[in-house]
Amino acid sequence: MNIAIFAGLLNYFIRDKKMRYLTNIIKGIAMGAANVIPGVSGGTIALITGIFERLVNAIKSFNLMAIKFLLTGKFKDFIKYTDLYFLLAVFTGVIIAIVTLARLFDYLFTNYPVYIWSYFFGLVLASVYFVGKTVNKWSVSVIITFIIGTAIAVVISVLNPARENDSFFYLIICGVVAICSMILPGLSGSFVLFIMGNYKLVAIDAINDRDPAILIPVLIGAGVGLIAFSHLLSWVLKRFHDQTISLLTGFILGSISILWPWQHAAYLLDEAGNQVLKRGEPVVARYIRYIPDTFSTEVILSIIFILIGIASIWAIEKAAEKQ
Repeated sequence: MNIAIFAGLLNYFIRDKKMRYLTNIIKGIAMGAANVIPGVSGGTIALITGIFERLVNAIKSFNLMAIKFLLTGKFKDFIKYTDLYFLLAVFTGVIIAIVTLARLFDYLFTNYPVYIWSYFFGLVLASVYFVGKTVNKWSVSVIITFIIGTAIAVVISVLNPARENDSFFYLIICGVVAICSMILPGLSGSFVLFIMGNYKLVAIDAINDRDPAILIPVLIGAGVGLIAFSHLLSWVLKRFHDQTISLLTGFILGSISILWPWQHAAYLLDEAGNQVLKRGEPVVARYIRYIPDTFSTEVILSIIFILIGIASIWAIEKAAEKQ
């Protein structure tokens, strides 16, 4: 089967004069880059590049019929039915982008934390408007779901902020939620990982360190979620579109304080007053957010990065509208 797939990919690439396979890899790279950046949705990039509908349909095609083709040895039918070459091209690009950008973000968070947080804050702040405006009609039920989403996020981000959690089943849930966010326009998978407390652990540290203890459960969740929840998300959005979008909008709005640029970590202490370590690093108990007391160069640059973040989302959404 592997030989058949490789031969098919090779023939597909060679005979296609427009090099569609390479083009789809590039589109996947754009999607992967978007998903590494909190506030930018890979689904939005898929809309811009014109592959969103094809991507969702290809993912949903992994059903009983696809399994039947696979088990009966009808590999050509399986490949055609699932649009496998297209999926392989897109997800190859996604993986390339994620692996490449993880190291860059590790460097930025270490050396320029305020500026990178500022940019992300601008991205998510703009996302509240652009996601919310896709609601067709703000009815009573839509407003209620918006309030519920906002309230839930406020509780998570203020009263009980999520901490980094490397338990096996929690990492599976992270994989499920992040991958579902990837295919849903307007919701960033990396942003959801931020909310869940595992962005740095999963999207940066585990990828850079090639840590199988973290990556394997995340990939398990991503694989299951990608297939199972593509059907669920499609069903929910078709029947409760406005309520779903308003819930997501409220969730983003209520969680925006997590990305506030000016914050410092308060570390977890043991009974003796010493910092608790995990993998050789102190465990963050919570983040203390503050307002700068001087209008320094750092503050000015941070405001500029916030505006750049807002402008980035605006440019992406305008391109999506034209598409």
